[in-house]
Amino acid sequence: MTMKTIGYAAASAEAPLAPFHFDRRDLRANDVAIDILYSGVCHSDLHSARNDWGWSSYPLVPGHEIIGVVSAVGADVTRFKKGDRVGVGCMVDSCQKCDQCAKGEEQLCREGNTGTYNGQDRITGEATAGGYSKAIVVRQEFVLSVPEALDMSRAAPLLCAGITTYSPLKTWGVGPGSRVGVIGLGGLGHMAVKLAVGLGAHVTVLSRSPDKAADAKALGAHALLISTDETAMKSAGSGFDLIIDTVPVKHDLNLYTPLLDVDGTLVIVGQIGPMDEMSTTPLLLGRRRIAGSPIGGIAETQEMLDFCASKSIHPECETIRMDQINDAFDRMEKSDVRYRFVIDMASLTAEAA
Repeated sequence: MTMKTIGYAAASAEAPLAPFHFDRRDLRANDVAIDILYSGVCHSDLHSARNDWGWSSYPLVPGHEIIGVVSAVGADVTRFKKGDRVGVGCMVDSCQKCDQCAKGEEQLCREGNTGTYNGQDRITGEATAGGYSKAIVVRQEFVLSVPEALDMSRAAPLLCAGITTYSPLKTWGVGPGSRVGVIGLGGLGHMAVKLAVGLGAHVTVLSRSPDKAADAKALGAHALLISTDETAMKSAGSGFDLIIDTVPVKHDLNLYTPLLDVDGTLVIVGQIGPMDEMSTTPLLLGRRRIAGSPIGGIAETQEMLDFCASKSIHPECETIRMDQINDAFDRMEKSDVRYRFVIDMASLTAEAA
């Protein structure tokens, strides 16, 4: 028996999200069924719904920042039981056999991980559907435990924005004494600030104007560097060990590479696609690096959730109803959110759909 559920889906790249009835698969032996309580709204959801990257298939149910409770488990499930607080992030499967999966880097699976939505089930080939829905079924290896200390209504964005910024902080060894810059203060950027501060780093927000000074300070940042202030930028040269670039559109890196110290790294976690032409001179002369980073693996994501619980780190969220999602998408395009929308899935009822 399949599980009938309801959600919101895009029928095409031009269509607004609308109510959608569909079936979740019956439980396999290693599956966990989850009643979804909250679903975060990621910029990737907007890009995917509108096919900005050219690989969307429809109907498309977005959502890969999922918080809920276990409603049932398959016969072979040992990690979870009914009633457990759980989360699901950007992926729901991988080959589980390659070298990357073996070392807990499922996001880098040699065969490609299976996306929580707009992916293909590895057994049936059916399209995966995401968290803008009442329920989901996921194999237990890709389900995360949500610590009691985390507020479930605010934890959802940790499953993408949180791990996307935590992973590079850990990869490049950020800790006490590290000098970290954060470009962009949106959904990703505000989490980068909170997590880097939590790890003990000295954190600077890079902004084009001084308007973000109060926000940066409120999030825990130690300084604001105005990228349009040539004197300030020159003085900050060679002053950072790591810069996390969260800007989600094409932009110029030439402003930022001279800010890196020797062996410093600018890691891109925002823009997917082309960037402005850049000079390699600062890279060659200062042994500086530009890198990219996706989400982390399941073990690292669980580590991040536990870390956030221990440090009382939560995303800053605005809770919305499911039927407000199209307005939320429009506002997100205008950066009119501080800093992440979260859908209260209790607002999605059979009558509403």
